[in-house]
Amino acid sequence: MLTDYERKVLRILYNYSSGRRRLPTIHELTVKTGKGDNVVMAALETLITTEYIHWEDKSNTANIVILEGWERESEKPQLPKVQPPVQPNDLSYWTQY
Repeated sequence: MLTDYERKVLRILYNYSSGRRRLPTIHELTVKTGKGDNVVMAALETLITTEYIHWEDKSNTANIVILEGWERESEKPQLPKVQPPVQPNDLSYWTQY
């Protein structure tokens, strides 16, 4: 599961590339996220290890290949499915305001 910051960096990469037809530089990522270079690089390393992006030549962010632009469904936190008890012939919903 990605942290909020890693998810934010992934979405910035994806949206930036689709809107501007290029990937943001490290400086642009630091401006957009408000974090330092080392934090941005750590998030990119996590995205590499979790296989959301592929980045062989790390001299330039233009070499990043986005494998998945959003978090996988299997990794999203799931809320427990709780159904309220339903009583047959309970008219209180209609009669009590």
